Amino acid sequence: MRGTPRTRRIPRPALGVLIGVTALFTAGTLATPAGAAPEPGPSTARVHSVPASAQQQARDFWTPERMRSAVPLDLLDADARSTDAAPRAGRPATVAPTAPTAGTADVGPAAFPNGGGAWTGGGAVVNTAGRVFFTYQGRTASCSGNAVTSANKSTVITAGHCVKLEGTWHTDWVFVPGYHDGQAPHGRWTATKTLSTPQWTASEDINYDVGAAVVAPLDGQRLTDVVGGQGLAFNTGYNLRMYAFGFPAAAPYDGQKFIYCSGTTNRDFLLSNDHGMGCDMTGGSSGGPWFTQFNEATGTGLQSSVNSFKYNFLPNRMYGPYFGADAQNLYQAAQSS
Repeated sequence: MRGTPRTRRIPRPALGVLIGVTALFTAGTLATPAGAAPEPGPSTARVHSVPASAQQQARDFWTPERMRSAVPLDLLDADARSTDAAPRAGRPATVAPTAPTAGTADVGPAAFPNGGGAWTGGGAVVNTAGRVFFTYQGRTASCSGNAVTSANKSTVITAGHCVKLEGTWHTDWVFVPGYHDGQAPHGRWTATKTLSTPQWTASEDINYDVGAAVVAPLDGQRLTDVVGGQGLAFNTGYNLRMYAFGFPAAAPYDGQKFIYCSGTTNRDFLLSNDHGMGCDMTGGSSGGPWFTQFNEATGTGLQSSVNSFKYNFLPNRMYGPYFGADAQNLYQAAQSS
């Protein structure tokens, strides 16, 4: 039976107070080739285009000082969001990781399950994952995101509320893969388009809190040619072994460390149809990737969700949307842009 539980709002840093949401390679054979995944239905992603002048402005805007001082969005307040029908199902489909430009070293096994600790394993994920920075209601803000295999080699997956919130698309949007301590080792990649599911853009339905961005080339190169791209999986089912990553920036974290959680997930039985996992990541981690079939030695996997929300009474449990037909449509729209 569903109730009306309150959800936990992540503590806000002394820097300022934000309202009710936010935020948080080995080559393979494509089971479903990028650009050819089966089309699951007529529902289409919503797209926001960014003018060239605004792209340059965003790249110049995000100095190391501004990145360090960006205020993390809180994780979503679930009971303040509408929830419609369960995510539309489709045929299972996967897209393989893309080989990175540089090799990855073997590492020792990481703790599983793990409720939130620094990722020390290395591998491709330290290059494909990164922080997302943008301006929200006049404030500098941050989330997390991840580069994925795509036909345009320029697609980033994040949370819906990390691209659009309270009816407004974020501005000055950049992706910084491999971020650490205000540094952008692979550059600041500016969005040419930001996208989300129609259910998120229309009513901020937590079942569909998935976003994407298409980023412009940087110094003549495309994103995944530089950092590699993770794979994806849609319509995977529930109760899976998964790994979640992000850059939590609200206390006790500071946004400078790459954090992971791992465990066997379950299906939320309260207000959503999301995956749930034991995880203590905080605001700023929103949009960070969840992987199935994650290989600790290479740091590659199939992205199957993103960090989205927590309940107040379950402060150490994270929830992420199910990647069904509409998440698949969103990916198709992004990679074909």
